[in-house]
Formats: sequence, C-alpha cells, structure tokens
Amino acid sequence: MSLFERSKTTAAGFDWAGFVWLFVFFWYFSGITQLLIQLTGTSGFTGFRQAFVMSAIWLAPMLLFPKQTRVMTAVIGVVLWACSMASLGYFFIYQQEFSQSVIFIMFESNVAEAGEYMTQYFAWWMIPAFLAHSAFAYFLWTRLRPVYLARGKAIAAAVAIVVAVVGYPLIKQTSRTGSFAEGFDKFETRIEPAVPWQMAVAYHRYLETLAGMQDMLNSASRIPPLHNLTDASANTPATLVLVIGESTNRQRMSLYGYPRQTTPELDKLKDQLDVFDNVITPRPYTIEALQQVLTFADEENPDLYLSTPSLVSMMKQAGYKTFWITNQQTMTKRNTMLTTFSEQADEQVYLNNNRNQNAAQYDGDVIEPFNKALADGAPRKLIVVHLLGTHMSYQYRYPSTFDKFQDRNGVPAGVRDDQVPTYNSYDNAVLYNDFVVSSLIKDYAKTDPNGFLLYLSDHGEDVFDSAGHSTLGRNENKPTAPMYTIPFMAWASPKWRASHDWNLAGDLSRPYSSSHLIHTWADLAGLSFDELDRSKSVVSDSFKARPLMIGNPYEREQRALIDFSLMKPKTSPAVVQQ
Repeated sequence: MSLFERSKTTAAGFDWAGFVWLFVFFWYFSGITQLLIQLTGTSGFTGFRQAFVMSAIWLAPMLLFPKQTRVMTAVIGVVLWACSMASLGYFFIYQQEFSQSVIFIMFESNVAEAGEYMTQYFAWWMIPAFLAHSAFAYFLWTRLRPVYLARGKAIAAAVAIVVAVVGYPLIKQTSRTGSFAEGFDKFETRIEPAVPWQMAVAYHRYLETLAGMQDMLNSASRIPPLHNLTDASANTPATLVLVIGESTNRQRMSLYGYPRQTTPELDKLKDQLDVFDNVITPRPYTIEALQQVLTFADEENPDLYLSTPSLVSMMKQAGYKTFWITNQQTMTKRNTMLTTFSEQADEQVYLNNNRNQNAAQYDGDVIEPFNKALADGAPRKLIVVHLLGTHMSYQYRYPSTFDKFQDRNGVPAGVRDDQVPTYNSYDNAVLYNDFVVSSLIKDYAKTDPNGFLLYLSDHGEDVFDSAGHSTLGRNENKPTAPMYTIPFMAWASPKWRASHDWNLAGDLSRPYSSSHLIHTWADLAGLSFDELDRSKSVVSDSFKARPLMIGNPYEREQRALIDFSLMKPKTSPAVVQQ
C-alpha cells in the first residue's frame, strides 16, 4: 500500500472489515474444534467462549506492525494450523478435547501401540476433512490485509487487547486466590481451549502432574510389604473384580427401593447379588474417599495411605496380575492420587482424556477393555474398573437412548419445576450406570470365573433429595445423607461359592464404612496377614460395629468428625450442620 493509499484509508476511518477478517482467521483454528464440540453436545459453552476471547491476542502484533501482516499471519497461521490439525484429528478419533491426559497417554504408549490406534480408528473421510480444513484456512489467509492506525492509536489498541485478554483475567484470578501461582493456574484453564496454548498448557500441566505422581510412586515403592501374607487359594486360578462407581447415591436406585425403575438390569440380578444396605463413604469427594477406600487409612488414621500398601499392591504381593481400567480423567493435578493408584497396576487402560468433566464420556467404553482383561492368560488376576458413573454434569453421562425420565412422574412434590430437568438427568445417569455395571457382571459371569465382583460408589450425590430439596452436589461442610449413602454389592461365581464360606445374608444390614474396604476385600479374597483387622471386615464373624465417622479428619480442631449413624439416612435425610 502506498503512502497515499494508507493516508486515504486512515482518513476514511478504521478498516473494520479488514480487522474482522484478521480475527476470523485467528479464531478459525480454535473455533472449528470448539464448534464441533458444541454441535455434537460433547461439552458445554465455556470452552467455545474462552477460545473466542483468547484468539483476539493475535490482533495486537497486527496493529503494531501492519506492514508485516501477510508474513506474520502466514508464520503464526502455520503454527496454529499444525496445532489445530492435532486437536481436530484427536476429536475426530475420540470425540474428546485435547488435554494433558493426551500427552500422558502419548508418552505412555509405544510406537506399535500408536500404530494400532491409528489403524483401528482412522477413517477415509478424515483425509478430505483435513484437506477441507486446510483449504479454508488458506482461503481466509488470502482475504487478509493490513489494518492501519495512527502509531499512537495502534499502540493504545494493542495494549488494550493484551490487558483485556491477558492482564485483567490474570490479575483478577490472582486477587481471587490470593496467590500468583494459583491465579496463573486458573488463567491457564481460561486459555487452554485455544490453540496453540492448548498444547503448551497441556504439556506444562503434564510435567507438573507427572512430577507429583512420580514422587508418590517413589514413596509407594518404599512402603514395606504386608507381613506374613498367606493366601488360602494360592494355588488356584482366580479372577477378582473391583468396580468403583462415581457419585451414585443408593437412594436413587430401584434396587434399594427407589420407586422409579432406575436399575432394571440389577433388579433382575438381585437374587444373584449380595446387596449391602447400610454402607456409607467417609468423605463426599473422590480423591479423599478413595485415599481411604483403597488403603488402610480411615477417618481415625488418615495418613496410613502414606505408609501402608494399597489394595492393588496387596493383590500383587498375593501373586495376582493387576489391571486398572478407568474412565475417569487421567492426568490432572486433582487426579494425581488416582493415577498413582492406577500406575501401581501391571497394566492400565485410560479412556477419558477430556480437558474437563463436563464432556460426553460414556462408561460403556470400559466394557471392551474389561473383556480383554478377562481373556488375559494370567491364571490369577485382579481387575479394577473405575467408572465416571453419575458424576455431574449428569446429562453428559448417558447416551440419548437412556433419556427415559423426562417429566414430573415420580419426582417428589417439593422439587421445583426448574429443578426437574436436573433431577431427571441424574436418574437417567443412574439408569445408564445400571446398564454398565450389570453388563460387567454378565460378561464376567460368562467366563465361568473362579472369583467375585464387588461394586461400590466412591461417594453419593444430593440431587434435590434432602429436606427442602435445595441441595445439589456435595458439600462436606453441610453434609446430607445422599452425599454419603452408597451402593455396595457383590456377585460371586458358583465355583467361588462352592469353595468359600459365602453366606453373607446376615451381614447385609451391618453399619459399615467403605473406609475399611481393604479389610473386607482381603477377607473375601482369602488373604491373611498381620495388618488385617477382621473386626473391620463387614463379612467377618469378628466384625465390630463402629460409629460411622464422616468429615475432614485434618480439621478436627476446627470441626469434629460426625457419627453418621446420627443422621439416620434410611428415615431422615435432613441436613446435619457441623
């Protein structure tokens, strides 16, 4: 553009059309995947909005150096295009958004495994889709032109963009959290949906989480084995299965008397199941609960998970090959403990690599790797299946074919009309969870195993269930019964029943906390060792009823633990204040 043409454009006013073309070009590389996520209902609107805002950052250098617009957009565009191809390709294959979990899986897989995945999931239509994506990006680039402003105005506009997109959100998050590190972490979450930050943030968080996980694994490797462990079935082939659910309150299951038929498949299997009806979880959060459920830690001794073996390590010591199949998020700072448990197993299958939990990720995906583990040639196996269950947001937990409950029929009178959709979506999630859990039991039974399958949820969920019908989710500071009442049931094969004392009818109503699961599991599996306390095994003749303690054991000075028995979950789900 000549000096005269430039002056004419400036005099005529700001080139809004050119400015919009620049923004659309930069937004396109993030927006195409986010748009597909919206159209397929894979996740909520937050990622789309954040990618839209973050794409504006590239406008700043365009305003500062308009003469280099074509070159800069070409260079930046190539980087954004490459990142968008990876992001879009991952969505095509897995219908998931790229995250740090993907980085973890990439580094955990070898070349042969990567080739196997490509062969299995690659489809012919992806090639024209990638070509169309690239061609449209090139088309947008051909429409770009410099946007000129007077030098002072250009600097002011560029600074305003940087402040609005980066400075203000970062300062706001830092002031909210009171820490720059925490504020920056929140800011990373804001920019993650946009490329290339998606890759940069994912890799940065992967390195952080990997370091924390490695520290935990190193600590776990130094924990001494159980003392004097013996196995009553040491010379017999066996396959044992532990299925861990998520956010499922037994009060919303027809298996436990709920009037809506939310568990029709488990209802059909009821005569084959041992259903425990008085089991609670110690904490209403996954990590804190499983920290006790899968170790010797409990509310009275919360730090034992640091110095005693986990359930997986215990079974490995007993000679079992161990598998961990999970549909939970894999590599996040919050889930480091879970990934540490999974990495203690001999083989792992990670299915959920979504950036956040509010994404359509169905537990039916665990069935195929579960059957593959069942077919493994090891004579003695432990298979742990960790479900996403009925985790919020409930509408993402089930496919449309399980959208059964859609009206007020069966909804308590106190639930408001605006709460009914959420109430119904939770019941639909329970319905799909019933399908998945019952499928695992049926597939397990088909193998004619020598063993048992035990299913429990990590914690419950209050979905307008408690008095007043105003509580949604979980809050340890304001506990209600639905947050803690969990399903707990077992299925044993005829072979196992014939060779073990499996008469559990008298044990099903015992008051029990899942924090003592490892003792019950060892008892059921026929293990014995010095650390085993059979008074904490719900199926033992030596069982001792204890107060069912809930609450944060690390805050006893500020808030005493609650004896859950006082909450009377069967008759009065009212809120109990701490």
